Amino acid sequence: MTRPPTAAQRRVIDAADPVTGRLRGTEAQLEALVKRGLAFRHPRPPHDHFLTPAGHRIREEVPEAAPEPTVRTPSTAAGVFAARVGGEEDVPETGPSRVREVHSAWQGLLELRRMTNPDGATDRPCGWERSHLVQAAALALEAAGHRPAGPDSTGQPAGQVSPGYRVIATPQPEAVAVYEPEVDALRACAATLEKAGWQAGEYTEPRTRVRYLLASPRRA
Repeated sequence: MTRPPTAAQRRVIDAADPVTGRLRGTEAQLEALVKRGLAFRHPRPPHDHFLTPAGHRIREEVPEAAPEPTVRTPSTAAGVFAARVGGEEDVPETGPSRVREVHSAWQGLLELRRMTNPDGATDRPCGWERSHLVQAAALALEAAGHRPAGPDSTGQPAGQVSPGYRVIATPQPEAVAVYEPEVDALRACAATLEKAGWQAGEYTEPRTRVRYLLASPRRA
């Protein structure tokens, strides 16, 4: 069994950029994380270090000493950016500062694509997005200016009456569902996701007749 990271290593991991996974630390700290498979050194200048998928999983774990044994999510971790998936009770700050924050996160994600996709492509989702489907799809929508559903949305497709999008995980591998009660807005979400490198198809639930998108990251 792999030993858990030391307290110093955990601090470096926790301080990583929430979107790109870029690390900051001493050369010795970064090299130790590389040896443990929690980070990698990018081959191209400036040779920054980034979290591997294993490092991201460590970052998202709740430390054993946490006061509440609940799973920490980006939207509840103080100081960590989280795109709005729709229907949140704890709505992030809105206004110009939120717009700047979302824009910065999106630019960071494009840089992560460039750094981690084998061909350096920025028009195709990267590994981080495939392991964070809901967050990645929501970031693409929010960065393009779409409005997320308000907290009165129940999360149940048939009961969603709040205008705005809502991104929901599905049992299907590498696929999320996007609900938006306004048909034109739903189709605009599909266009945005396709432009961001996703495949999006429009479907109707047989029982409720609710329209929704099924979206997955494009591979080529």
